[in-house]
Amino acid sequence: MDIRHVTVVDPEHEQLLGDRRITLDGDRITAVAADTAEPLRTGDLDGTGLYAVPGLIDCHVHVTSVTADEWGDTALPPSYVTAHALRELRRMLDCGFTAVRDAGGADAGLAEALDEGLAPGPRLHVCGRALSQTGGHGDLRPRGRPHADDHPAVPGIGRVVDGTDAMRTAVREQVRAGASFIKLMLSGGISSPTDRIDRAQYSDDEIRVAVEEAERAGIYCAGHAYTPEAVARALRLGVRTIEHGNLLGPAEAALFADHGAYYVPTLVTYTVLAEEGPRFGLPPQSVAKVAAVADGGLAALGHAHRAGAPIAFGTDLLGQMRGHQPREFALRARVQPGWAVLRSATTTGARLLGAAGTLGVIAPGALGDIVLTRHDPGTHVELLADPGAEIAAVVSRGRLAVRR
Repeated sequence: MDIRHVTVVDPEHEQLLGDRRITLDGDRITAVAADTAEPLRTGDLDGTGLYAVPGLIDCHVHVTSVTADEWGDTALPPSYVTAHALRELRRMLDCGFTAVRDAGGADAGLAEALDEGLAPGPRLHVCGRALSQTGGHGDLRPRGRPHADDHPAVPGIGRVVDGTDAMRTAVREQVRAGASFIKLMLSGGISSPTDRIDRAQYSDDEIRVAVEEAERAGIYCAGHAYTPEAVARALRLGVRTIEHGNLLGPAEAALFADHGAYYVPTLVTYTVLAEEGPRFGLPPQSVAKVAAVADGGLAALGHAHRAGAPIAFGTDLLGQMRGHQPREFALRARVQPGWAVLRSATTTGARLLGAAGTLGVIAPGALGDIVLTRHDPGTHVELLADPGAEIAAVVSRGRLAVRR
């Protein structure tokens, strides 16, 4: 398949290359060159007046969270949860997201099903279960429930692990099950019922063991962290990505470049939780926590942008609120230039995933993920918040997946 007479968008160099012909052979881009007057062939896609953008990447999703009540989700049959996840993955593809990183809940089997074409959806990177200390952000038990059930057949985002030996075993088990990264809960969170937002979680030794085991397996650790102290400690101990980080300041923002780490803010989830959380199952004790971090998100993003931290795109929406995923573009555009926002969802996200040169770019040798937009996204990135109007087509895995 060829995409003809299209303007190619290069987010890394902030360039637009007009009247290009993109040639795909299977799931690879084989050529990008100036187009000719040759008539379109059967199967070619006419990109006249459109912009070819690298497939979008969301580095923080939860495709198996059926509702905003994550404890309630643990009581659902796995088959039911999978059906919801497949529907959600199809919707993400419709919005232009051709690769996503699940930050707790999805397993390698779901990723393999998508890779084999058993269902339409983006490329899926998984950690399996996020690892949490007892009473931490991944421990979803109400105060009156003494026992945790971490059986793999029980849906849920987290797994309770305490102590260095147990941590070493848990990381190895996650790797065995197909995890492409390890998620650690390093501070309190909104959806967990028994921890404060500002509570530090896991000892230094437990974090070191997780990082060591992940590195030995050729993968990395991501850390859920809100406070400046939690962010700084995680970076010092070798955690490679910080999720959320709403309360970090200029000093912590400066640490990312020093440690070769990535920042993954998730602004839209706090906006939507405040608007719709209770309606979609967010428990009252969690609703009360939203205000503690919501106001700091934009400020933290500003600090990170000014410090030159590598910033990836993430959303972290749960259940029926996931339909708001594209709104993250408009929120970030309030703080960052359009090109910077676009890089977060393309080239920076690709580097975070270890896929630089194969994802996030339109170039020979890259994978066949391309989004056709109606406007220049470097100048008007906020328009991606309305994909139904802005996105004309999505090519995923070298095939036309969406056309409007």
